[in-house]
Amino acid sequence: MVDNKNNFCLILAGGKGRRLWPCSRENCPKQFLDFFSTGRTLLQQTYDRMSAFIPKENIYISTNQIYAGLVEEQLPEVSKVNILCEPIFRNTAPSLAWATHRILHVDAEARIVVVPSDQAVFKEDEFKRNVIEGLDFVGGNDCLLTMGVKPTRPEPGYGYIQVGDEADCDDVYRVKSFTEKPDREFARMFMESGEFYWNTGLFLANVQYLIETFKKIFPPVLRNFKEDEGKPYSIEAELAFVKENFPSYPNLSIDYGILEKNDKVYVMKCDFGWADLGMWHSIYESMSKGEGDNVVIGSRVIAEDSRNNIIKLPDDHLGIINGLDGYIVAEKGNVLLICKKEDSSALIRKYVNEVQVKYGEEFI
Repeated sequence: MVDNKNNFCLILAGGKGRRLWPCSRENCPKQFLDFFSTGRTLLQQTYDRMSAFIPKENIYISTNQIYAGLVEEQLPEVSKVNILCEPIFRNTAPSLAWATHRILHVDAEARIVVVPSDQAVFKEDEFKRNVIEGLDFVGGNDCLLTMGVKPTRPEPGYGYIQVGDEADCDDVYRVKSFTEKPDREFARMFMESGEFYWNTGLFLANVQYLIETFKKIFPPVLRNFKEDEGKPYSIEAELAFVKENFPSYPNLSIDYGILEKNDKVYVMKCDFGWADLGMWHSIYESMSKGEGDNVVIGSRVIAEDSRNNIIKLPDDHLGIINGLDGYIVAEKGNVLLICKKEDSSALIRKYVNEVQVKYGEEFI
């Protein structure tokens, strides 16, 4: 078994968080919010979870340069060298490409786990065991490993992984196919078949295999990064290259850009109590319900003849709600949102775009 010092983590914290609008806003997205009034933001909770078994000096944060101050403020224990501040918004594959290059120069035997900053884990010990076993697996195999959890409902907002043949490791299987955000009927068929697992967005690989993978996906960008002979690698040279060339990376996600285009992808069946906190609907499904099956998050609310709603209001507001069934009621700053909960992601995306055009950035 490779020593613990070879285990690295990349926390993805650069998104705008628009699926949780209006509580998640562009100047302070969801990962930087103490969304559930626990005393720790989602980013801090993710860091706490990973630093429990990954050396702290091996944890890197990927974010956009406009959020650098928020990351430094919320995670003062993380060295600035470990905060990768992208000069432009791109998707997760370019973020991982940069982090992989950086980590390669720190440890050529590194095994990396990539984690989103907007997830809940309810079984921490099981999570730790799964991730360590996964890191050991990718340490000894040139492949990509995802973490899958058994669906509990036909959720159209998640990605699905079809499980294939078993690998030479407990609970690890080859991946037959990926399906990103199917419609509800397909999601129901996937769940009932027993062949499909939710894609948690957790992703593991060894650094050498990742580098080779990225050379195939982003060859024009990586080919330009040639260090002069006899001149040692430096972070300063890397930062200068990133500033100039990062905008040339295509806007690809890890799922689409790496996993779906690779024939050596595996999935580990996991059961660590996972929930995606990126959407109102998924937060509702993952939380314990109060009277009338309503979920009230850190708010003072009187709800009458109302069921199946998720409600989040400012701390100094009181909500009186009557006759609503299956709605999101969310308010922050200058925006109040009331809309149907089911499949709300598409609706919110539509409203964000309309508001941006009609009323400007101050409402986004």
